[in-house]
Order: sequence, then C-alpha cells, then structure tokens
Amino acid sequence: MLDATVLNTNALDESTSPYLRQHADNPVHWQQWGPQALQSARDRDVPILLSIGYSACHWCHVMAHESFEDETTAALMNENFVCIKVDREERPDLDSVYMNATVAMTGQGGWPMTCFLTPETEPFYCGTYYPPTPRQGMPSFEQLLTAIADTWSTRRQDVFDASAAIVTELRKQSAGIPAGGRPIDADFLAASVAAICADEDTTFGGFGQAPKFPPGALLEGLLRHYERTGNGEVLDVVRRTASAMARGGIYDQLGGGFARYSVDAEWIVPHFEKMLYDNALLLRFYAHASRVDDDPLIRRVASDTAEFMLRELRTANGCFASALDADTEGVEGLTYAWTPEQLIETLGFEDGVWAAGLFAVNSAGTFEAGMSVLQLPAEPEDYDRFARVRRALSDARAIRPQPGRDDKVVTAWNGLAITALVEAGIGSNTPKWVDAAVECGEQLFAAHVESGRVRRASLGSAVGDATGVLEDYACLAVAAAGLFQATGDLIWIERMVSLLDAAIEHFADPDDAGSWFDTADDAETLVTRPRDPIDGATPSGASTMAEALLTAAALVDHTSSARYGELAAASLARAALILERAPRSGGHWLAVAEASASGPIQIAVSTAPGGDLTSAARRLAPGGSVVVAGETDSSVLLMDRPPVDGLETAYVCRGFVCDRPVTSAEDLSFALQS
Repeated sequence: MLDATVLNTNALDESTSPYLRQHADNPVHWQQWGPQALQSARDRDVPILLSIGYSACHWCHVMAHESFEDETTAALMNENFVCIKVDREERPDLDSVYMNATVAMTGQGGWPMTCFLTPETEPFYCGTYYPPTPRQGMPSFEQLLTAIADTWSTRRQDVFDASAAIVTELRKQSAGIPAGGRPIDADFLAASVAAICADEDTTFGGFGQAPKFPPGALLEGLLRHYERTGNGEVLDVVRRTASAMARGGIYDQLGGGFARYSVDAEWIVPHFEKMLYDNALLLRFYAHASRVDDDPLIRRVASDTAEFMLRELRTANGCFASALDADTEGVEGLTYAWTPEQLIETLGFEDGVWAAGLFAVNSAGTFEAGMSVLQLPAEPEDYDRFARVRRALSDARAIRPQPGRDDKVVTAWNGLAITALVEAGIGSNTPKWVDAAVECGEQLFAAHVESGRVRRASLGSAVGDATGVLEDYACLAVAAAGLFQATGDLIWIERMVSLLDAAIEHFADPDDAGSWFDTADDAETLVTRPRDPIDGATPSGASTMAEALLTAAALVDHTSSARYGELAAASLARAALILERAPRSGGHWLAVAEASASGPIQIAVSTAPGGDLTSAARRLAPGGSVVVAGETDSSVLLMDRPPVDGLETAYVCRGFVCDRPVTSAEDLSFALQS
C-alpha cells in the first residue's frame, strides 16, 4: 500500500543530499526517486516530472526561486504530475540517462534538467531551465506544464510514440565503442596530441571558445606526452594554458582553488562554484607540472590549491565536501569581487592602489556593477608585499558573507582528491597532504565500502542508499594504489584488489572485453544501462578503470598482474576511436595511454623509505609511473631487489625490462631519461 499522506507532501527533508534538502520547503510535493514515487505515477496515471540539478548550480537556484517556490506553479505541478527531485551528483546513472535524452531532443544539455517521463520512466519531453514568463523563444514553465498535461490527457499515443523513439535512440547510444580501432602506438599518440594542440587558443590559452572549462586531465595527458617524447612544442602548449588559468579570474588569487569554468575566452570571469573534482584534477596536474618545469607560479598554484582543499572543503570526518556554491546569499560573486575603493579601504591608499594594478581591478570593472574578479597578469616584483596584501585581503574577505557548501562526500571525487594529495605531497615532500589523504582513504573504506561493494555518497555519518557506479570503484582503486606507494602499507593493496575484482565482476561487459558499463549488473534497472567512455568534466569510469588496472598490474603477483594487464590493454584499445576522432574528449585516456606507452615505468627503491634516493625517485618519476620504496622483499616490486653495497638502491623497469640498479639521484635521473 502506498502512503498517500507522504506522497501528498514534500518528502525531501530526510535526504542525504544537501541539494534535495534545499527544496524541502518548496510547496511542490517533491519525492525522492524510488519505487514508491514511481508506483504513485502508475496509480494516478500521470506523468513524472523529473528535475535534476546540484547544490552549487546557479540556474538551479534561479528556477527554484522563480517557479518551485511559487504556490500557483507548485499547485499545477502537484495536480498533474508526480514530481521527483534528483541530485545528479548522488545519482549519476539517472543523470546520464536523462541527460542523453535531453541532448538527443534539444541538441544541448545542462542543469537544471527538466524531463517529463511516462510512469514507466521513459522520457518523452526534455529540456533544462524554463523561465516564469515567456522569454527569448522559450515558453514559461507554467505554459509548458499546461501543454504537457493536456498532451498526456488528449494525445496519449503521441506521448508513447515519442518516448519509444527516444528510448530506442538511448539504447543505441549505450551499445559502447566498437572494437577494431587503430593500435595506440607512438605514431597514433603523436597524431592525437597534434590534433589537440591544433585546437589551442594561442591568444588566451586553453582550447576552443567560451565558455572555457579547465582541462585538468587533458593537460596531464599532454604533460606525460612531453615527458615521454621530449616534444617542446607540446610543453609550450601546456605552459600557456597552465599560466593563463593561473593568472585569470577562474583561479582564486587570494585563497587558491579553481572555479568550475570561465564564462569568457580570457579566463577572466568565472562561474563561481568550486567543485572538488576540478580542484583535485588540477592539483594533480599543477603538482606534476611543478616537478617538470620549476616555475614559481605553477608551484604556488599547486600548493595553494592543496591548502584550499584542506581549508575549505575538508569535512569533520576527514573527507572532502563536493562543492562551494556559485552564489552567496543569492548573488553571484558577492564573496569574491572587488572595487578599487574596497581595496584602498582594506589596505590603505598606497597598498590599495598597488593591489589594484597588480590584480587588474579598475573603475570600469571586469564583472558586474563596477566590480572586478581578481587576476594576476604578471608576477609581483615585491613578493613580501604580495604576501602581506594577500593576507590582508583574505582576512577582509573572510568576514564577508560566504557561499554555501555541499558537504556531501562523493566516493569518486574523494578518490580523485586522495590521488592528487598523495602525488602532490610525496612529490614536494609535504607530509601533511599525504596524511590528509590517508585519513580520507581510511574513512571512505570504513563508511562507503562494505563486503567489497561501494556506496556512492554520504552526508555526515549517514551513508546514502545510492550504490556506487564504475567511477567510484575505479577512482577509489587508483587512490588505494597511491596510498600504498606513499605509505608502503600492504592493506592498501588488499583494498585495491578487492575493489578491482568487484568492478570486474559487476561492471565489465562479459561479451565485449575491455568494455565497461557505468552501473553494476545488480543495480537498479533503468530504461537503458548507461555506458559512456567519453571523458568529461571528470574522467570516465572506463578510462579510470584502465588507469587502475594498469597501475595494479605493477603491484600484484604475476597471476593477477597478467589478468589486470590484459584488461587494461583491452580497455585502452577501446579508446582508439575517441583519441582519433575527438581527442579533446579523451584527456584521461591520453594520460593512461601515455603511461602505458612508457612501460609503464616502475621504480623500486630498496631499503627503508625516506632516504634521499626515495625522495629523488618521487620527484623525478614521470606521470603515471609506479614508485615503491621499502625493505627488500616487502612488496612485489621489491622482491629479490636488495641494496647494492649497503646503499639505498633504485631499480627502474619499463614493462618487463629493467635497467641496472643505481644508487644516486644523478644516475636515477639518467636512467629515467634513457
């Protein structure tokens, strides 16, 4: 029996999603996605109105204020639909299915996503934001609701015909990438990289036109290509983009960390939300770039981004929150933008004028209402003054109203954060970043993993019902591999293997080696089983599985190594069409392919970790390498690899071929370059 009382009220106040809780006071009778809400649509014989968004989304807030908080609009929604609200971050499977439907119907997607479904959850009309009054060719939301309700009542067959056509298209899209692409060899990778570099915006840095998103995984792939080939032109592309982003308004010049994207081609005005996944991917890249190219700007950005994550995104249990909001008290940029007068008021006349010139703040403003987002067009001549000014402005900004924070802990994104903090920490010898990564990893395995199966997200001490998708298993497995390399604790190998074996069992396509579904074989059945290998704002689950398998193959025994290595190779072979036809959409695939083409490189340092050679190995290792330090025979990579003449000794291997052991940083550097 359905509880009619529950279904006739808003049911979001007990959700583990801060986004859903933001809508708990709406007069709309929002339900969470689940059997009860879906059955209600069947019993009432009404369509489902599915609204998908996330807590940091500016236009999600706008539509909520304009429409979902309006009593008249809510009454229209409640009368004619079962209204379901979904957090895209908590249910990426639902977001993927219905975003594909939205793009198929309209040619574009985005959030808030507004989909109308049959009671059997088949989409028949989809869109994004709808205004409260007709605007720029868009109907008002009330007009749309009325039209959909009328069509359902009077032209039901048209609805079924439309939904059948859309579902057919969705099932075609989920067929996966066909096998048989070109071999991913050195020539292939060179061609893919050349195609990516040809899309560079040589004037402002980055790729393509506005809006511009920070391409963290893509830059990591290009940097690995440079390390493998020595192609200086590729390094120049990486430098230009890294510098342009670091000097622009998309980067927080006071507190560190990156906004989600720039609305303009010059990286000046950000869309102010700060996502954990962006900052994790960019920390990994900037930390790597700082080891390759000793640039004080790049080094500072890496350090400040790590500190931003620990300071502003770390939760009480040692994990990392999903995002900071785009708005502050309903206003974009309220926390972050400045006028020249405000700088002078905060710093005094001389420092204020100096800061205005340094940060490109002028009376015309670069943002709205004469306000400017801080940039850093050039390095300061006086670093002591720069540090003092930054501290003063940061203190002043701290007492302004602050953006909201989505405290939801997403497994995959925390896995990305762990990997970034580990690589940044061991590469720069900053133990507190590694310690933070270890604490996060312990918490994730304690709260989000049970009997080898993963949950997607938690809020505080409450773990959500949503099951983990492929990226959750893959990102956490990569993180576990990194934590083993940082600590030498074999528990991380056990945990990594458990995750990989569960992922292979439940996500691998049994009929198509190297192809992966994004949802498990025992997950909720949707209108189609999502499978998207394209890298987007985050690496795809498939490309991250390829990374996890490639790394694990170097860390486990021979039998498991062969199994994981074969699966990694089969998965990479699937990426050939992406890297050939749309290489910018395969940034993480490129990074994994470059690591594979390099061997991947394995460095085993024999004797207790912490010596000079261990530090040198971690500093010098190219991206995608595996570095293990410890006593002889303490792990697979250190089996039968003793110290030479009692000295700390490094063994460098590429695939199954090893160089002679070396005992100095100079010889290690030479071995890695040969």
